[in-house]
Amino acid sequence: MDHGYIKVAALTPDVRVGDCAANAAACASLAADAAARGVKLAVFPELCLTGATCGDLFAHAALLGGAMDALLSFAADTAAYDLVSVVGLPVVYADRIYDCAAVVSGGAVLGLVPRTHLGAEERRVFAPAPVANLTYDAFPDGTFATLGTKQLFVCSGLPGLRLGVEIGGDADAVIPPSARLSLAGATVIACPAACPETVGAESHRRMAVGSLSARAKVGYILADAGEGESTTDYAFGGHALIAECGDLLAARAPFGENAMTVTELDLERIAHDRRIGGETATAVGEYTENYFTLLPEETVLTRGIDPHPFTPADPDARAARCERILAIQAAGLARRTTAAWAKKLVVGISGGLDSTLALLVMARALDSLGRPRTDIVAVTMPCFGTTTRTKSNATVLCEELGVDFRCVDIHAAVHQHFADIGHDSAVHDVVYENAQARERTQVLMDIANACGGLVVGTGDLSELALGWATYNGDHMSMYGVNAGLPKTLVRHVVRHVADTESAAGHTALAGALYDILDTPVSPELLPADASGDIAQKTEDLVGPYELHDFYLYYMLRYGYAPGKLFRMARYALGDTYDDATLIRWLETFTRRFFNQQFKRSCLPDGPAIGSVGLSPRGTWRMPSDASAALWQAEIAALKADYLTE
Repeated sequence: MDHGYIKVAALTPDVRVGDCAANAAACASLAADAAARGVKLAVFPELCLTGATCGDLFAHAALLGGAMDALLSFAADTAAYDLVSVVGLPVVYADRIYDCAAVVSGGAVLGLVPRTHLGAEERRVFAPAPVANLTYDAFPDGTFATLGTKQLFVCSGLPGLRLGVEIGGDADAVIPPSARLSLAGATVIACPAACPETVGAESHRRMAVGSLSARAKVGYILADAGEGESTTDYAFGGHALIAECGDLLAARAPFGENAMTVTELDLERIAHDRRIGGETATAVGEYTENYFTLLPEETVLTRGIDPHPFTPADPDARAARCERILAIQAAGLARRTTAAWAKKLVVGISGGLDSTLALLVMARALDSLGRPRTDIVAVTMPCFGTTTRTKSNATVLCEELGVDFRCVDIHAAVHQHFADIGHDSAVHDVVYENAQARERTQVLMDIANACGGLVVGTGDLSELALGWATYNGDHMSMYGVNAGLPKTLVRHVVRHVADTESAAGHTALAGALYDILDTPVSPELLPADASGDIAQKTEDLVGPYELHDFYLYYMLRYGYAPGKLFRMARYALGDTYDDATLIRWLETFTRRFFNQQFKRSCLPDGPAIGSVGLSPRGTWRMPSDASAALWQAEIAALKADYLTE
């Protein structure tokens, strides 16, 4: 359960309608299997100890007594398991019968949660939940438990686990119990259900569970009645769904063969979303809290962790996202162009990925405004590190797009600057590199001034996170169209355009785009090697963007600490990178992220693209002098644990 992971299961027992002892044994057997697999929270279907299709038999004393005996038998049989279970049964209290879910742990019944919303047929037998909690004191051994909907079940060893229960049709209410439970602080909702399988029911449940878990910011476990239920009027498919904050993690299709649907909920993710949500936990203190304990242990992960969280794996979804991104970028730039009365759009074009995407966006923006692409001034500014390959690609790109393409050689200007400040041009240090970047920005700004233009920035989200930009050089522009896109996603958007242009028969443009995609990422600020190829490769210096984007997404989106980031990267990308590599670049990412915040505090405007961004005006606010000591200490502990010989 370290790092907030807890293994949960929705279980589908093979019930015998009316045979409570057999049903208790079937549930206990499944609970044993679940506990053996490390499950800590097991959810069974509604009325599973009797069968959900008993009809008027629910009013008979024999069945009601058998159900209570079955509950106590189940509790005793599962007492030794490190497990909390939610099982369904009818409970009679004060001559009223309630459709209840019992929460059981350590051999004890922690509480009984009755169903609130009942249909006409169900009201023949069952009463709706009482308005206030009651005390159920009819257990044969003299113990008692709370009966009511206003209760939570809290794990004392894992405070992030605060369990609430809603039953079956309650989830379809206008204001379902899960909404109120989440306001009371519930982080996980168990939903024992007994919904018949009809055409369209499966898609409705999927939509409902996704919506409920997203809106309430909870983990949600639905266990529907299945095998063994009466088929007199309906068939029951045993549909099971486990979702987390809107994401479906695991499912058992109706009439599936596996009786156990298992995955892990991430309580830290849920807690983060609830902390920043602003509306949750406003009813804390209004609900009874029942405590139980679970032994701390490491949860073996089986859930999917996306190794490329910014980029959909499905090709169709990826293409659709790329189109949407281009539309957002172009719309933002078109609006800014109009608002600024810009006569021209000016960009530095290097033959690299970022400037290529910026140029493609500029073309779309002007197309949408009905303006000629010659209103784009694309400037290539060769200097010490410029290679023939990148300059050639930039030339083809600009010619094929039909923009105003200019070349301003900055060798002499930079050498003059070195002379002015007394710098030896043979010393290839940060002055040598940054002087080129700042000269290029000066050229672009002055050209924009001369033509009434607006300088479009090319820097991407990954570079902003790492501070891989020259302050007041490529760091600065009048509108940054790529500021919301990480490098890995920039690559996919450019490839999408290349594929589109290739399919349209624009072979020269597509060919240039494909070659740009195959070119190593580089600022080209150091001289080329003896073969004329790029010598300064960004990923050799700061690390793989695949890893940095992984760390960037999960740290900013969910606030994960280094230890968890490493564990997740090891799980998702461990086949590609060894422990030493994962920790090395995690340390680099964390160090640079903190000490380069000052560059992000004064970024130009630019459109947000996704849920992760670094704009100081909206998506990310952080002091430039914040200390990384806590993060560095945790990384030091990782190095001690995993890198010792």
